[in-house]
Amino acid sequence: MLEYIDSHAHYDAEQFDPDREELLNRLHEDGVRNIVNMGCNLERSRLSVEYAEKYPFMYAAVGIHPEDVEGTPADYLDTLKKWAVLPKTVAIGEIGLDYHYEGYDPDLQKRIFREQLDLAEQLCLPVVIHSRDATEDTMSILRERGKVNGVMHCFSGSAETAKQVLALGLNISFTGVLTFKNARRAIEALEAVPMDRLMLETDCPYMAPEPNRGKRCDSGMIVHIIQKIAEVKGVSPELVAKQTTENTLKLFWKMNA
Repeated sequence: MLEYIDSHAHYDAEQFDPDREELLNRLHEDGVRNIVNMGCNLERSRLSVEYAEKYPFMYAAVGIHPEDVEGTPADYLDTLKKWAVLPKTVAIGEIGLDYHYEGYDPDLQKRIFREQLDLAEQLCLPVVIHSRDATEDTMSILRERGKVNGVMHCFSGSAETAKQVLALGLNISFTGVLTFKNARRAIEALEAVPMDRLMLETDCPYMAPEPNRGKRCDSGMIVHIIQKIAEVKGVSPELVAKQTTENTLKLFWKMNA
């Protein structure tokens, strides 16, 4: 049985309300070694911390997602810091920029992004970065830092952008998009990422891989992503699971379960 880590999940989402506890316990028994639940705003960051306390195999990231920056209270960093120093909080995330939908405020997003990068640096925590339709601004802000300890999640950029992300010191993770028929760009980016910089994620309940596309995603579906990576890299699924687990534990250094 393959054992692996889902480095990016959203089990606080309402899609899991009917069966969350049963599902999580079953997934752990079926090979999901650990799960990192992401924060997207203060309430969802609180839930991530709560789940990490409740389930021995779960860990938390806390942060403000770029789509959730509106209405962020002035003292939000104090609240995040309170949770970020807890033993099972392993990252500041997910944070970043998202220019996909109309009506976004790029200046506010960039300010909140920079402030959370500062917090992560202050606390010596890695960051989990979200970037959608905002590559130029995201990379510009990251280059201001020189080197960044973290992971670019749900990577959707080109192979050339992947190389730039790697040069900044970041890891890269891919979702079930790798398994889609039109995933040529994602496959080319995957080919540019060395095995020791690669991580696994579902972004569940979203981004379910084939043959489950369109369904509610969960951490058990990572096996399909593992199989696709193994095919592209010409290695065994066992090696993919082992190497990505090592990479994730190394980045989220407090994960010693």
